[in-house]
Amino acid sequence: MQRRVLELPDPVLREVAESIPVITPEVEALVDDMFATMHANFGIGLAAPQIGELLRLVVIELPPNEKDPQAGVPYVLINPELRRLGDRESMSEGCLSLPGFRAMVERAHTATVTYTGMDGRSARLDASGLLAQALQHEIDHLNGVLFIDHLDSLGELEQIPPDGLDWVPASADEDENHEDTQA
Repeated sequence: MQRRVLELPDPVLREVAESIPVITPEVEALVDDMFATMHANFGIGLAAPQIGELLRLVVIELPPNEKDPQAGVPYVLINPELRRLGDRESMSEGCLSLPGFRAMVERAHTATVTYTGMDGRSARLDASGLLAQALQHEIDHLNGVLFIDHLDSLGELEQIPPDGLDWVPASADEDENHEDTQA
């Protein structure tokens, strides 16, 4: 079932999520809901707090890419913990909880995460590139941290035009030569 994604300034997004002690049918249903919600919103990752569940649960699925063996794979990480981070680089980032905006964020290009899988077993994931970035972003959500918290100022945010919008703003010179046609 698709759920509503919480958006800033919802205070739940700033809370720290609780560990999941055991995988129950409710957790399994939540995972299904999270994938449905993420896909419906064209996301690549979602943390449980983003849909109002203060649990340490993350789902990620990168778009398929023949050059990236970690892409197109659905990941479910219960109680994930970052264990090792590589060198940092500036990466473009957005968030379903702050729709319509993105910014360049410093993230590690590689990351190692330990977590519990849906089978209840401990696992380790060595990630690079977009998957490493998504893991860091989603684990931040579990700790009440948003990508904007990594910026020096909100002035670094770039607004993203809605998909399919062909409108291009006129330059100031062009504006002077045209009459106002707004009703």
